[in-house]
Amino acid sequence: MNFKPLGKRILVERLEEDTKTSSGIIIPDNAKEKPLQGKIVAISKEIEEGCKCVALNQIVVFGKYKGNEIKLDGKEFIVLELEDVLGTIL
Repeated sequence: MNFKPLGKRILVERLEEDTKTSSGIIIPDNAKEKPLQGKIVAISKEIEEGCKCVALNQIVVFGKYKGNEIKLDGKEFIVLELEDVLGTIL
C-alpha cells in the first residue's frame, strides 16, 4: 500500500472489537457498531514535520461520525483530520 495522506490527516486501520460480552454472549455482526479506535498506518508530511503528538503504529481514539472510509488493497481504512483524533491509548 502506497498511500500518503495530505494536509493534516492520518490513515487509520480500525481495530476489531470483541464479539463476546463479558458474560459470554456472542454479539452478531449486524448488531455491532464500528470501533472508534484504530492503529495509525500513515501520517501526512505536514504532521510528521510539525506535530509530534501522533506516530505510526500508535492507537488512537476518534469520534463516531468522523473521517472518510476508503478501501486500499481490499482492506478498509479511515482517513482522519488530526483535529478528529480525541486521544491516544498508551
